[in-house]
Amino acid sequence: MKAWVFALGALTVLRLLVCGFTPISADESYYWVWSRALAPGYLDHPPMTALWIRAGTSMLGSGPIGVRLLAPLSAALGTLLLASAASDLWGGTRQERRRRGIVAAVMLNATLLLGVGSVTMTPDTPLLFFWTLALAALGRVLATGRRGWWLLVGLAIGLALDSKYTAVLTGAGLVLWLLTTRAGRSWLRTPWPWIAGALALLLFAPVLDWNATHGWASFAKQGGRTGAWQPARAGRYLPELLGGQLGLATPFILVLLVAGMIRAVQAGRRGEAGPALLAWVTLLPLAVFVQHALGDRVQANWPGLLYPGAVIAASAGARWWRAASVLGFALVLPVYAQATFAPFPLPRALDVTLQRLAGWPELALAVGRSGPGFIAADEYGLAAELARDLPGRVVLGIEPRWQMFRLPHDTAGEATGLLVRSERRHDAPDPRYWADLVPVGELVRERDGRVAERYRLYRARIRPDLPPDLAVQIARLPAPR
Repeated sequence: MKAWVFALGALTVLRLLVCGFTPISADESYYWVWSRALAPGYLDHPPMTALWIRAGTSMLGSGPIGVRLLAPLSAALGTLLLASAASDLWGGTRQERRRRGIVAAVMLNATLLLGVGSVTMTPDTPLLFFWTLALAALGRVLATGRRGWWLLVGLAIGLALDSKYTAVLTGAGLVLWLLTTRAGRSWLRTPWPWIAGALALLLFAPVLDWNATHGWASFAKQGGRTGAWQPARAGRYLPELLGGQLGLATPFILVLLVAGMIRAVQAGRRGEAGPALLAWVTLLPLAVFVQHALGDRVQANWPGLLYPGAVIAASAGARWWRAASVLGFALVLPVYAQATFAPFPLPRALDVTLQRLAGWPELALAVGRSGPGFIAADEYGLAAELARDLPGRVVLGIEPRWQMFRLPHDTAGEATGLLVRSERRHDAPDPRYWADLVPVGELVRERDGRVAERYRLYRARIRPDLPPDLAVQIARLPAPR
């Protein structure tokens, strides 16, 4: 026990170092903007990511380690919670329970999902932590029969919903377990699951209220994805879904996860409450993602919330878990090295660290030297990166999403400046915002001479007669402290 806890501590220190030395991605900078304009909701996701970043940056500033501080710390604590859940949900002798906890903890940490998720800050980071907390609390419910653990279940599910909307899928799996199993129905005859549900809804209520006052914008954006149904396209998107999970889980661990889910279903049919719970909270969301892949792309990270339950299921009877975990870590560690030091000359198409992380501070400095006035971008990630890296300049975000932020929208005194646009975008800048646009050059974001992305620069003048509906779509982005 002491050896694996020590190893977890060493791994956490390594992850903290990676957090500090790896540049911030555009998405992380965008979530950092959220943290400077706190609200109960945003167009893309609920607010938990913003709260976590705000906590980290309040202690360590707006650099990479401040933005990401809670990622490796929550991964460490979540690992301990996962071991507890695996111990409780399968049962058995004390030695078997202890072994299952260690197996589940090691396998999850050996996946690229947690390997990368523990050194970046995205909505998946708090989602994984709070769903693991819910599983640990449910394990305590089944192992001890103590009713008070349901309060922690409700708290954890509510906070998971405040992290990412996909938490509703695992919550629905829990509801079906309550309705379809003997153990679940016995609990439904008590007030405690109902109290847990009410507590989760209470914690989610501010997000509901924000959506109600913003035209249900967030629900429409995320919920609109569920309507895709074009089975003819399944030949394209189902292999992408499988390939994404082969990458995130690593191949051998994915095989063990599938075998574990089969064992959980079989044990659930025999009336074992813990395995039945794992089956419901994992397979129901998986069915939703498979259905979605029949008509549209499923991003590789979306099924990530299934991994805690799946590795717990795999922890019972996994024979080759050591070899699979060694291979997983052997894939995770080079990713850390490439993100921080870039020792491998990979082609751009294969180097995700180059595409997403490289060259942002240098690009911002080059933009800042390109002329006076404001700096603007009509792509949210680019605008957020420029704002975080150029604290002495006025940076404007220009697109409809910014009207939903608690940010200044007054452009008086900001008549002329520079518009920065990626060459990846083949459309022209929206003329409704501009009185004049004159191309003035190009810049490159790169690392060690290898191009990550090219950008066009325009000398720009904002229309002085902007109508109110367009004026609120231009926001002054915050500067780092």
